Amino acid sequence: MISLFFVVNVAVLVTMGIALSRAMLGPTRFDRILAVNMFGTKTVLLIAVYGFLTNRPEFLDLALVYALINFIGVIAVLKFSAYTAMTDAETDEVPR
Repeated sequence: MISLFFVVNVAVLVTMGIALSRAMLGPTRFDRILAVNMFGTKTVLLIAVYGFLTNRPEFLDLALVYALINFIGVIAVLKFSAYTAMTDAETDEVPR
């Protein structure tokens, strides 16, 4: 059981690293927002797997709360970026 726990955690952490690199390097702000959303989703998965493998069902509640906070946060950032004049990553100019 420990080896399965190790393999799953390593796989999730690798995908979280890939998402984090996309968040840093993404060519557009929407790529960055999507990468941050994916990072949050992988964090929820990591919490849920940890709770399942350690036989602690209360971690699933924490994972669900974190998922809701992640969803609301991403929607808020998307609304903010839709109604404000943010600079674009390709040109570094304010859109008109």
